Amino acid sequence: MRIVGPLILTLALAAVAWVGTQYAGLYAVFGIVVPYLALASFVGGFVFRLVKWGKSAVPFRIPTTCGQQKSLPWVKQNKIENPSSFAGVVGRMLLEVLVFRSLFRNTKTEKQGEALGVGSAKWLWLGALVFHWSMLIIVLRHLRFFLEPVPGAIMALEGADAFFQIGLPALYLTDLLIVSALTFLFVRRVVIPRVRYLSLPNDFFPLFLLLGVVIAGIVMRYFFRVDIEGVKEVAMGLVTLHPVVVAGIGPIFYVHLFLASVLIGYFPWSKLMHAGGIVLSPTRNQANDSRAVRHVNPWNPDLPVHTYAEYEDEFKDKLVKAGLPLDAE
Repeated sequence: MRIVGPLILTLALAAVAWVGTQYAGLYAVFGIVVPYLALASFVGGFVFRLVKWGKSAVPFRIPTTCGQQKSLPWVKQNKIENPSSFAGVVGRMLLEVLVFRSLFRNTKTEKQGEALGVGSAKWLWLGALVFHWSMLIIVLRHLRFFLEPVPGAIMALEGADAFFQIGLPALYLTDLLIVSALTFLFVRRVVIPRVRYLSLPNDFFPLFLLLGVVIAGIVMRYFFRVDIEGVKEVAMGLVTLHPVVVAGIGPIFYVHLFLASVLIGYFPWSKLMHAGGIVLSPTRNQANDSRAVRHVNPWNPDLPVHTYAEYEDEFKDKLVKAGLPLDAE
């Protein structure tokens, strides 16, 4: 049920959008109400999670380090893996966000006879990198529906994505890459026993949602032709806060839009929120300068203190009677 449940839920969501538009005519619900509710959930949830994380106390400076820290002048420091300055932290975060540097060092440990064998495991890094960059390019390509006039940079990106044109309409490379990456990430969770044991329904549901959004978009582009002008009209109406109802686009568009809206609304309440949480991780966003700068926890309460000198003065007679030495003397 960890796999079947999320799959059935995703298919049910797609069926609801298809039936609701094709047979019930609920174009305003799936084309206006649902996208706005999803946007409200995304923005509100995103801000709520960031504020909640931002209020968490950081009593110690705890950056994760795996390189030589700054010490003696003649000892070479690893400025990326063990940053001691703000610039080093920024460089480390950029490499983490853009190329998943820590995931690139992922290793696989297996028992070989009586010994342990440790080897490289780069497939997860490659699959994650392909998925995230493909997703970014697809989102940027979709900006042509929300902007008028369309910037030249967006058109150039779209042309580069369709560089290897095969037939009409042009085949986007990112369409192939993102389906391949998502399929790999799903198969990995099913095939590898330890990963399958740790996987929960809320790990599979985002995968199925993403696959549903992508497959609906591919079907809409290459198999069920839709009214592109109508899609542009709906998109521009949403971003300009003057929504319109266009009935002749086709139900597959509303399936695509509905699944994308569910994904956007679900985003801040799921594990997908690691996209926003990585910048607030104290193991990544801090410099390792504990020996140079004293870290004071700003959440430390102002408590009354009782120094030893005050303690000795208060119990001086009893200490002398007990024959204990006094620091004051």
